[in-house]
Amino acid sequence: MPIRLCKIALTAASVPFLLLVVFNNITDYGSNYAFVEGVLKMDTTFEGNGAMWRSIDSPWVYHVFYATIICWEFVSMVILGMGVLRLYKARGKSAAEFNKAKGLAVLGLTVSMLQWYLAFLVVGAEWFLMWQSNSFNGQDAATRMFLTMGISLLFLISKDSELES
Repeated sequence: MPIRLCKIALTAASVPFLLLVVFNNITDYGSNYAFVEGVLKMDTTFEGNGAMWRSIDSPWVYHVFYATIICWEFVSMVILGMGVLRLYKARGKSAAEFNKAKGLAVLGLTVSMLQWYLAFLVVGAEWFLMWQSNSFNGQDAATRMFLTMGISLLFLISKDSELES
């Protein structure tokens, strides 16, 4: 049972993290909105870059992007929270039942990983050239979160036969 509890605990740690991310994005809307605006405007990328045609100069689009990010984080958190509860309820059951209970937690971690990868690294860093900005560069944080969630996911999906012996 200790390995199962470790899997549950590591997976569960992402729930309060995402809760704080959502909370911070809502309660400090202006600071984080400025980040989204800066990335989409591309006004801190290298001077004279040939991809400036991609920049967006529309406040309503910034709000839509930012609201989408917050909703994505919230949905990931809810799915993951439900998955952790399911895992906890299955902690003393057979390996087959515990492995079957992993589904929602796997989905929650994957949805979160997709956000860090797709929204921040693909769209933000590559499409809007966030990597060129000294002011609005979230690549390191996004990579860190992608890897943290990914390591948790790999540990969680490892075959569980702890109680079978």
